[in-house]
Amino acid sequence: MEIRRTALLVAALALSAGCATSAQRDATVAEPAARSTGTPAAELRLGYFPNVTHATAVYGDAAGVFAEALGDTTLTTQQFNAGPSAVEALFGGALDATYIGPNPAINAFVKSAAEGGAIRIVAGATSGGASLVVRPGIESAEDLRGTRIATPQTGGTQDIALRHYLDENGYDVAENGAGDVTVVAQENPVTLTAFQAGEVDGAWLPEPWASRLVLEAGAEVLVDEKDLWPGGDFVTTHLIVRTEYLRDHPQTVKALIEGSVAANQAIADDPGKAQAVVGEALAELTGKALPPPVLERAFANIESTDDPVAASLATSAEHAFATGLVDEADLTGIYDLTLLREVLGEPVDDAELGGSS
Repeated sequence: MEIRRTALLVAALALSAGCATSAQRDATVAEPAARSTGTPAAELRLGYFPNVTHATAVYGDAAGVFAEALGDTTLTTQQFNAGPSAVEALFGGALDATYIGPNPAINAFVKSAAEGGAIRIVAGATSGGASLVVRPGIESAEDLRGTRIATPQTGGTQDIALRHYLDENGYDVAENGAGDVTVVAQENPVTLTAFQAGEVDGAWLPEPWASRLVLEAGAEVLVDEKDLWPGGDFVTTHLIVRTEYLRDHPQTVKALIEGSVAANQAIADDPGKAQAVVGEALAELTGKALPPPVLERAFANIESTDDPVAASLATSAEHAFATGLVDEADLTGIYDLTLLREVLGEPVDDAELGGSS
Protein backbone atom coordinates (compact mmCIF):
# COMPACT_ATOMS: atom_id res chain seq x y z
CA MET A 1 0.00 0.00 0.00
CA GLU A 2 1.42 3.41 -0.93
CA ILE A 3 1.81 6.17 1.65
CA ARG A 4 -1.29 8.35 1.79
CA ARG A 5 -0.92 11.64 -0.07
CA THR A 6 -3.82 14.05 -0.18
CA ALA A 7 -3.84 16.80 -2.79
CA LEU A 8 -5.60 19.79 -1.30
CA LEU A 9 -7.88 20.43 -4.21
CA VAL A 10 -9.66 23.37 -2.65
CA ALA A 11 -8.87 26.03 -4.12
CA ALA A 12 18.32 28.17 9.61
CA LEU A 13 19.69 30.79 12.03
CA ALA A 14 22.24 29.91 9.27
CA LEU A 15 23.74 27.29 11.51
CA SER A 16 27.48 27.15 11.46
CA ALA A 17 27.62 23.46 10.80
CA GLY A 18 30.36 21.17 12.02
CA CYS A 19 31.35 18.32 9.77
CA ALA A 20 31.75 14.73 10.92
CA THR A 21 33.81 12.18 9.06
CA SER A 22 32.29 8.91 7.88
CA ALA A 23 34.11 7.11 10.66
CA GLN A 24 32.66 9.51 13.23
CA ARG A 25 29.21 9.04 11.77
CA ASP A 26 29.51 5.25 11.92
CA ALA A 27 30.46 5.53 15.57
CA THR A 28 27.86 8.06 16.62
CA VAL A 29 24.64 7.40 14.67
CA ALA A 30 22.19 6.33 17.31
CA GLU A 31 19.98 3.29 17.17
CA PRO A 32 16.26 4.06 16.81
CA ALA A 33 14.64 4.90 20.13
CA ALA A 34 13.76 1.81 22.13
CA ARG A 35 10.01 1.34 21.80
CA SER A 36 9.53 -0.65 24.99
CA THR A 37 11.24 1.86 27.26
CA GLY A 38 10.66 5.44 28.27
CA THR A 39 7.61 7.08 29.73
CA PRO A 40 4.89 9.37 28.38
CA ALA A 41 5.96 13.01 28.70
CA ALA A 42 4.11 15.46 30.90
CA GLU A 43 4.45 18.11 28.17
CA LEU A 44 5.22 18.33 24.47
CA ARG A 45 6.39 21.71 23.19
CA LEU A 46 5.68 21.92 19.46
CA GLY A 47 6.72 24.51 16.89
CA TYR A 48 5.25 25.33 13.50
CA PHE A 49 4.89 28.28 11.11
CA PRO A 50 1.70 30.28 10.45
CA ASN A 51 1.85 29.25 6.78
CA VAL A 52 -0.41 27.19 4.54
CA THR A 53 2.59 24.91 3.94
CA HIS A 54 2.18 23.97 7.62
CA ALA A 55 -1.50 23.13 7.19
CA THR A 56 -1.06 19.78 8.95
CA ALA A 57 0.24 21.51 12.07
CA VAL A 58 -2.10 24.50 11.93
CA TYR A 59 -5.14 22.25 11.51
CA GLY A 60 -3.93 19.68 14.05
CA ASP A 61 -3.46 22.37 16.69
CA ALA A 62 -6.53 24.50 15.95
CA ALA A 63 -8.95 21.58 15.57
CA GLY A 64 -7.71 19.88 18.73
CA VAL A 65 -6.49 16.81 16.84
CA PHE A 66 -3.03 16.91 18.44
CA ALA A 67 -4.36 17.50 21.94
CA GLU A 68 -6.74 14.56 21.60
CA ALA A 69 -3.98 12.27 20.33
CA LEU A 70 -1.61 13.30 23.15
CA GLY A 71 -4.14 12.60 25.87
CA ASP A 72 -2.75 13.49 29.29
CA THR A 73 0.36 15.08 27.79
CA THR A 74 0.03 18.88 27.77
CA LEU A 75 0.55 20.42 24.32
CA THR A 76 2.29 23.81 24.19
CA THR A 77 2.78 25.42 20.78
CA GLN A 78 4.97 28.21 19.45
CA GLN A 79 5.06 29.81 15.99
CA PHE A 80 8.09 30.79 13.91
CA ASN A 81 8.77 32.69 10.69
CA ALA A 82 11.37 30.26 9.33
CA GLY A 83 13.21 27.05 10.07
CA PRO A 84 16.51 28.33 11.42
CA SER A 85 14.70 30.18 14.21
CA ALA A 86 12.78 27.02 15.14
CA VAL A 87 16.01 25.03 15.21
CA GLU A 88 17.60 27.65 17.45
CA ALA A 89 14.67 27.26 19.87
CA LEU A 90 14.96 23.50 19.73
CA PHE A 91 18.70 23.57 20.40
CA GLY A 92 18.12 26.05 23.21
CA GLY A 93 15.77 23.64 24.95
CA ALA A 94 12.56 25.61 24.27
CA LEU A 95 11.05 23.01 21.90
CA ASP A 96 10.71 19.23 21.81
CA ALA A 97 9.47 18.92 18.24
CA THR A 98 8.72 21.18 15.30
CA TYR A 99 7.31 21.14 11.81
CA ILE A 100 10.06 22.51 9.63
CA GLY A 101 11.55 22.56 6.13
CA PRO A 102 14.30 20.23 4.90
CA ASN A 103 17.33 22.52 4.95
CA PRO A 104 17.08 23.70 8.57
CA ALA A 105 16.64 20.04 9.55
CA ILE A 106 19.78 19.17 7.59
CA ASN A 107 21.67 22.02 9.26
CA ALA A 108 20.55 20.90 12.70
CA PHE A 109 21.58 17.31 12.10
CA VAL A 110 24.94 18.22 10.61
CA LYS A 111 25.76 20.69 13.37
CA SER A 112 25.29 17.93 15.94
CA ALA A 113 26.55 15.03 13.81
CA ALA A 114 29.62 14.29 15.91
CA GLU A 115 27.32 13.62 18.87
CA GLY A 116 24.97 11.40 16.86
CA GLY A 117 22.57 14.05 15.65
CA ALA A 118 20.34 16.09 17.95
CA ILE A 119 17.23 15.68 15.79
CA ARG A 120 15.37 12.99 13.87
CA ILE A 121 12.82 13.38 11.09
CA VAL A 122 9.86 11.22 12.10
CA ALA A 123 7.04 12.06 9.63
CA GLY A 124 6.10 14.07 6.58
CA ALA A 125 3.60 16.91 6.30
CA THR A 126 3.66 18.86 3.01
CA SER A 127 4.97 18.60 -0.52
CA GLY A 128 4.97 21.65 -2.78
CA GLY A 129 3.76 25.17 -2.10
CA ALA A 130 6.82 27.32 -2.84
CA SER A 131 7.44 29.70 -5.73
CA LEU A 132 9.73 32.42 -7.03
CA VAL A 133 7.46 35.38 -7.71
CA VAL A 134 8.76 38.55 -9.35
CA ARG A 135 7.71 41.99 -10.57
CA PRO A 136 6.29 42.30 -14.09
CA GLY A 137 9.03 42.60 -16.69
CA ILE A 138 11.13 39.78 -15.29
CA GLU A 139 10.28 37.00 -17.69
CA SER A 140 13.22 34.61 -17.44
CA ALA A 141 16.23 33.76 -15.33
CA GLU A 142 18.32 35.98 -17.60
CA ASP A 143 16.36 39.01 -16.36
CA LEU A 144 17.37 38.50 -12.71
CA ARG A 145 20.84 40.04 -12.93
CA GLY A 146 21.07 43.08 -10.68
CA THR A 147 17.78 42.37 -8.90
CA ARG A 148 17.05 42.01 -5.18
CA ILE A 149 15.23 38.79 -4.28
CA ALA A 150 13.94 38.04 -0.79
CA THR A 151 13.72 34.78 1.16
CA PRO A 152 12.32 34.14 4.66
CA GLN A 153 15.69 33.53 6.34
CA THR A 154 19.30 32.77 5.44
CA GLY A 155 19.82 29.01 5.41
CA GLY A 156 16.08 28.31 5.27
CA THR A 157 14.46 26.01 2.74
CA GLN A 158 13.43 28.72 0.27
CA ASP A 159 16.77 30.50 0.70
CA ILE A 160 18.67 27.36 -0.33
CA ALA A 161 16.25 26.75 -3.21
CA LEU A 162 16.82 30.28 -4.54
CA ARG A 163 20.59 30.08 -4.20
CA HIS A 164 20.67 26.75 -6.02
CA TYR A 165 18.46 28.10 -8.80
CA LEU A 166 20.68 31.16 -9.22
CA ASP A 167 23.80 29.00 -9.31
CA GLU A 168 22.22 26.74 -11.93
CA ASN A 169 21.59 29.83 -14.04
CA GLY A 170 25.14 31.16 -13.83
CA TYR A 171 24.83 33.74 -11.05
CA ASP A 172 27.39 34.14 -8.26
CA VAL A 173 25.98 34.87 -4.80
CA ALA A 174 28.11 35.05 -1.66
CA GLU A 175 27.10 33.54 1.65
CA ASN A 176 26.07 36.99 2.88
CA GLY A 177 23.68 37.36 -0.07
CA ALA A 178 25.75 39.80 -2.13
CA GLY A 179 26.42 39.06 -5.77
CA ASP A 180 25.03 39.15 -9.30
CA VAL A 181 21.64 38.88 -7.63
CA THR A 182 21.26 40.21 -4.09
CA VAL A 183 19.54 37.73 -1.78
CA VAL A 184 17.73 39.54 1.03
CA ALA A 185 16.69 37.59 4.13
CA GLN A 186 13.64 39.07 5.83
CA GLU A 187 10.37 38.02 7.41
CA ASN A 188 7.51 37.28 5.04
CA PRO A 189 5.27 40.21 6.08
CA VAL A 190 8.20 42.57 5.53
CA THR A 191 8.74 41.09 2.08
CA LEU A 192 5.15 41.83 1.04
CA THR A 193 5.52 45.47 2.09
CA ALA A 194 8.98 45.74 0.54
CA PHE A 195 7.75 44.32 -2.75
CA GLN A 196 4.83 46.74 -2.83
CA ALA A 197 7.28 49.59 -2.19
CA GLY A 198 9.65 48.44 -4.93
CA GLU A 199 12.44 47.67 -2.47
CA VAL A 200 12.75 44.07 -3.65
CA ASP A 201 12.12 42.71 -7.12
CA GLY A 202 10.77 39.34 -6.08
CA ALA A 203 10.92 36.57 -3.52
CA TRP A 204 11.12 32.80 -3.17
CA LEU A 205 8.33 32.15 -0.69
CA PRO A 206 6.12 29.44 0.81
CA GLU A 207 2.34 29.63 0.73
CA PRO A 208 0.33 31.69 1.41
CA TRP A 209 2.96 34.40 0.94
CA ALA A 210 3.65 33.60 -2.71
CA SER A 211 -0.08 33.88 -3.41
CA ARG A 212 -0.32 37.11 -1.42
CA LEU A 213 2.37 38.74 -3.56
CA VAL A 214 0.63 37.54 -6.72
CA LEU A 215 -2.92 38.55 -5.78
CA GLU A 216 -2.30 41.54 -3.53
CA ALA A 217 0.85 43.06 -5.02
CA GLY A 218 0.77 42.14 -8.71
CA ALA A 219 3.71 39.72 -8.70
CA GLU A 220 4.05 37.06 -11.37
CA VAL A 221 5.24 33.47 -10.97
CA LEU A 222 8.65 32.93 -12.52
CA VAL A 223 9.28 29.49 -10.99
CA ASP A 224 6.85 27.07 -9.35
CA GLU A 225 9.32 24.94 -7.43
CA LYS A 226 7.45 21.70 -8.09
CA ASP A 227 8.42 22.08 -11.76
CA LEU A 228 12.06 21.63 -10.73
CA TRP A 229 11.51 18.20 -9.11
CA PRO A 230 10.87 14.78 -10.69
CA GLY A 231 7.14 14.15 -10.59
CA GLY A 232 6.66 17.48 -8.82
CA ASP A 233 7.26 15.86 -5.41
CA PHE A 234 9.56 17.53 -2.90
CA VAL A 235 9.46 17.99 0.84
CA THR A 236 8.41 21.43 1.99
CA THR A 237 7.51 20.56 5.58
CA HIS A 238 8.19 17.56 7.79
CA LEU A 239 8.13 16.79 11.50
CA ILE A 240 11.35 16.60 13.51
CA VAL A 241 11.89 15.81 17.20
CA ARG A 242 14.81 16.11 19.56
CA THR A 243 16.61 12.76 19.60
CA GLU A 244 16.77 12.80 23.40
CA TYR A 245 13.01 13.39 23.64
CA LEU A 246 12.37 10.54 21.19
CA ARG A 247 14.48 8.17 23.29
CA ASP A 248 12.90 9.24 26.57
CA HIS A 249 9.28 9.48 25.41
CA PRO A 250 8.65 7.29 22.34
CA GLN A 251 5.02 6.84 23.39
CA THR A 252 4.46 10.59 23.26
CA VAL A 253 6.18 10.96 19.90
CA LYS A 254 4.06 8.13 18.50
CA ALA A 255 0.94 9.89 19.78
CA LEU A 256 2.05 13.11 18.04
CA ILE A 257 2.60 11.20 14.80
CA GLU A 258 -0.85 9.66 15.19
CA GLY A 259 -2.20 13.19 15.53
CA SER A 260 -0.30 14.31 12.44
CA VAL A 261 -1.65 11.42 10.39
CA ALA A 262 -5.17 12.08 11.72
CA ALA A 263 -4.89 15.76 10.77
CA ASN A 264 -3.90 14.84 7.22
CA GLN A 265 -6.79 12.38 7.03
CA ALA A 266 -9.24 15.00 8.27
CA ILE A 267 -7.98 17.43 5.63
CA ALA A 268 -8.53 14.73 3.00
CA ASP A 269 -12.01 13.87 4.25
CA ASP A 270 -13.29 17.45 4.32
CA PRO A 271 -10.95 19.86 2.53
CA GLY A 272 -13.49 22.69 2.68
CA LYS A 273 -13.64 22.49 6.45
CA ALA A 274 -9.85 22.21 6.61
CA GLN A 275 -9.41 25.38 4.58
CA ALA A 276 -11.84 27.21 6.86
CA VAL A 277 -10.13 25.97 10.04
CA VAL A 278 -6.66 26.83 8.76
CA GLY A 279 -7.81 30.23 7.52
CA GLU A 280 -9.36 31.13 10.88
CA ALA A 281 -6.29 29.91 12.75
CA LEU A 282 -3.90 31.88 10.54
CA ALA A 283 -6.00 35.01 11.04
CA GLU A 284 -5.72 34.58 14.80
CA LEU A 285 -1.99 33.82 14.71
CA THR A 286 -1.01 36.63 12.33
CA GLY A 287 -3.66 39.22 13.15
CA LYS A 288 -4.84 39.38 9.54
CA ALA A 289 -7.34 37.17 7.73
CA LEU A 290 -6.35 35.91 4.30
CA PRO A 291 -8.72 36.93 1.52
CA PRO A 292 -10.59 33.85 0.24
CA PRO A 293 -8.90 33.93 -3.20
CA VAL A 294 -5.45 33.91 -1.53
CA LEU A 295 -6.36 31.03 0.74
CA GLU A 296 -7.85 29.03 -2.13
CA ARG A 297 -4.87 29.62 -4.38
CA ALA A 298 -2.41 28.72 -1.62
CA PHE A 299 -4.22 25.48 -0.77
CA ALA A 300 -4.36 24.49 -4.41
CA ASN A 301 -0.56 24.65 -4.55
CA ILE A 302 0.21 22.25 -1.69
CA GLU A 303 -0.08 18.52 -1.13
CA SER A 304 -0.59 17.11 2.35
CA THR A 305 1.32 13.89 2.89
CA ASP A 306 2.46 11.56 5.67
CA ASP A 307 5.41 10.62 3.45
CA PRO A 308 8.52 12.71 4.25
CA VAL A 309 9.64 12.46 0.57
CA ALA A 310 13.10 11.45 1.73
CA ALA A 311 14.66 11.27 -1.73
CA SER A 312 14.12 14.99 -2.20
CA LEU A 313 15.80 15.75 1.14
CA ALA A 314 18.94 13.99 -0.06
CA THR A 315 18.97 16.29 -3.09
CA SER A 316 18.24 19.35 -0.95
CA ALA A 317 21.26 18.43 1.16
CA GLU A 318 23.49 18.51 -1.91
CA HIS A 319 22.13 21.96 -2.74
CA ALA A 320 22.71 23.17 0.84
CA PHE A 321 26.29 21.88 0.91
CA ALA A 322 27.01 23.66 -2.39
CA THR A 323 25.98 27.05 -0.99
CA GLY A 324 28.71 26.96 1.65
CA LEU A 325 26.17 27.69 4.38
CA VAL A 326 26.58 24.17 5.74
CA ASP A 327 29.59 21.85 5.67
CA GLU A 328 29.16 18.59 3.81
CA ALA A 329 28.46 15.59 6.04
CA ASP A 330 26.95 12.12 6.04
CA LEU A 331 23.21 12.31 6.80
CA THR A 332 22.80 8.66 7.68
CA GLY A 333 20.55 8.51 10.72
CA ILE A 334 18.65 11.75 10.10
CA TYR A 335 15.44 9.72 9.70
CA ASP A 336 13.79 7.50 12.27
CA LEU A 337 10.55 6.42 10.63
CA THR A 338 9.94 3.40 12.86
CA LEU A 339 6.99 4.97 14.64
CA LEU A 340 5.48 6.34 11.42
CA ARG A 341 5.63 2.86 9.92
CA GLU A 342 3.89 1.48 12.99
CA VAL A 343 1.15 4.11 12.80
CA LEU A 344 0.57 3.64 9.06
CA GLY A 345 1.11 -0.11 9.03
CA GLU A 346 3.06 0.11 5.80
CA PRO A 347 6.57 0.80 4.48
CA VAL A 348 7.92 4.34 4.29
CA ASP A 349 11.03 5.14 2.26
CA ASP A 350 13.89 6.86 4.08
CA ALA A 351 16.25 7.04 1.07
CA GLU A 352 18.72 4.87 3.04
CA LEU A 353 19.21 7.72 5.51
CA GLY A 354 17.60 5.96 8.47
CA GLY A 355 20.64 4.32 10.01
CA SER A 356 19.76 0.86 11.24
CA SER A 357 16.05 1.62 11.54
